[in-house]
Amino acid sequence: MTIRHLKIFLAVADCGTMSQAAKQLYITQPSVSQAIRELEERYQVLLFERLSKKLYITEAGKTFYSYAKQVVFQFDQMEEHMLNNRKERLRVGATVTVGSRVLPEIVREFRMENPQIDIYCYGGNTQTVEERLLSMELDVGIIEGKVQSPDLIAIPMIDDYLVLVCGMEHPFMDREKLYPDDLRGQEFVMRERGSGTRALFEQYLLRHGIRIKVVFEENSPAAILQTVKINQCLAVLSVSLIEEELRRGTLKAFAQEEQEWNRKFSFVYHKDKFLTSGIRKLKEIVRVHGEKDVLAKLPVGRLLNK
Repeated sequence: MTIRHLKIFLAVADCGTMSQAAKQLYITQPSVSQAIRELEERYQVLLFERLSKKLYITEAGKTFYSYAKQVVFQFDQMEEHMLNNRKERLRVGATVTVGSRVLPEIVREFRMENPQIDIYCYGGNTQTVEERLLSMELDVGIIEGKVQSPDLIAIPMIDDYLVLVCGMEHPFMDREKLYPDDLRGQEFVMRERGSGTRALFEQYLLRHGIRIKVVFEENSPAAILQTVKINQCLAVLSVSLIEEELRRGTLKAFAQEEQEWNRKFSFVYHKDKFLTSGIRKLKEIVRVHGEKDVLAKLPVGRLLNK
């Protein structure tokens, strides 16, 4: 079994047919068929089901795909570095909340300390960042939600606090305390589905039997804040996104008394990932950044359970 076998297998899995894989790799279709057959004979498993001239990857094939993707990526990375002596390149994924507030500071510090390493950042929700980590399109992620895949290692590092937010014209602006019943029937602007922030708040609503009105769905914190300010909607956001507005008094925030919304941003990578010097250095910067306490210095009201 060689790297060539793995690259052919990945091409077939991605293309869905051997003929398309052959065209992509500029080899003959019999060569593709032979490589797949040799892999199946070596491991004594069926990697693809062949039904009505179509290929369907099996469960064994899916497992093999995960390993093959890792091996081929690391081989290509080694080739590029050893043959071209290029800089190490670190690809970091961040969820929207992290990317809007925390990531810029972390990247600035990383680049100052490690100018020899190129860094690329991608922003998306928890689900999309997780998918890109699994497909090896990203090296590490800093995410706000719960990791679903057992193939990813998630290390909680940065404390974060979600708060209920309202604008100056909302009736809650003059309140210092709220209760769960106060939220019933209120109009909200929510993050898109797949967001860790939304999932955490929806779990809270479910536990307390609260029904709200979702009037807007947005994937941008800036759009959510604008909606809160001009449409008298409520929202749940990371307090790190609204520090300046709270200090100026243009927004009001309520922290949940029982800390049901407290969470940690996690440093995430594939369990089989080779931890380069760049990854290890970024991990340390994230760890130090996580020691800051934002909420204690800000004027916030309280959302009590009783």
